[in-house]
Amino acid sequence: MTDRWSPLEGVVAAGGAAAAGLAAHSVLNWRLLRKTPASPTPQDHRPSVSVLIPARDEADRLGPTLEAVLSQEGVDLEVLVLDDGSTDDTAVVARGVADGDRRFRLLHGRAVPDGWLGKPFACWQLAEAAKGEVLVFLDADVTLRPGALAACVDMLHQGEMDLLSPYPRQTAHGVAERLVQPLLQWSWLTFLPLRLAEQSASPSMTAGNGQLIVARADCYRASGGHQQVRAEVIEDVELARAFKRAGLRVGMADGTDLATCRMYHGWAELREGYSKSLWKAFGSRRGAAIAVSLLALLYLVPPLGLLAGLILRRRRLAVLGAAGYLAAVGGRAHAARRTGSPMADAAAHPLSIGMLIWLVRESWRRKALGALSWKGRPVT
Repeated sequence: MTDRWSPLEGVVAAGGAAAAGLAAHSVLNWRLLRKTPASPTPQDHRPSVSVLIPARDEADRLGPTLEAVLSQEGVDLEVLVLDDGSTDDTAVVARGVADGDRRFRLLHGRAVPDGWLGKPFACWQLAEAAKGEVLVFLDADVTLRPGALAACVDMLHQGEMDLLSPYPRQTAHGVAERLVQPLLQWSWLTFLPLRLAEQSASPSMTAGNGQLIVARADCYRASGGHQQVRAEVIEDVELARAFKRAGLRVGMADGTDLATCRMYHGWAELREGYSKSLWKAFGSRRGAAIAVSLLALLYLVPPLGLLAGLILRRRRLAVLGAAGYLAAVGGRAHAARRTGSPMADAAAHPLSIGMLIWLVRESWRRKALGALSWKGRPVT
């Protein structure tokens, strides 16, 4: 007579099966993801592009970003940097790199009005001053590769998109960065059905990445732009949703070969950066609790089942746990291979999920204490 499965075995099997299904979904998602065209589309004229860079205390990062932008070819280029109340030499670095280039303008940010957060207001000021047909919002820590702007504009036009987010390659150094940063690309490849999201009219079926956003200027203004997301801490996703609410087309794209970004430098900066915004990522405290529980079921329970099976000498439990763990690692390794992250780090996927769950909890803790801030400004 076959032994009946214990409740623990059933939970481990369920988590592992779901992890395997989502790993398969990430493979399909990658095949459907928009990528750089093999050959550029012939254009009647060189598109005019305004690259808009909000910069607050970015003196140590802005130089390579600005140099890479000014070296772009194939577009009629305008580059605007907004010094957003920096306390360092951000403006000095910008002027030093541009060195009298007529395509460049340095703006000085106004005081943030009531009801606005800093970055949305900085982006809004940049967009107001821009003259290009295409607006490219670029974070000060993103380095474009040669030809990236022309390729981005080409993807926007070929895909008949109104807003496109080509996701840059995320670079990470040190244990904390390598555990957390690859989860950015892994998460939307795993959980968001990309082409279905493009076709859906629902704003909730939308993603965006403020590191690099490409938008038609007339559509940006028709949607209300950053004025519509003035108080949003995750303004990039909300901007994409504002476009959808205006009946416009929004999409994601692979930007691995177009740009690189080191988002945070070290554990302290990473903790501060995610703590300011993760409370908002799942909509509500209840949504966060559900998301954290699902992540634990899919990516923590199977490896714990494996350990329990080995310790208790319960072979079936160990096999189920191993299968679930390997499915999760396989999905993470696939995302890493496609997006330029170290594949070996996928083996630590349960640790990555554990750290993400801790960061979600820390973000909610700080929100409850009224202690959310970023670069010297409160996030309220």
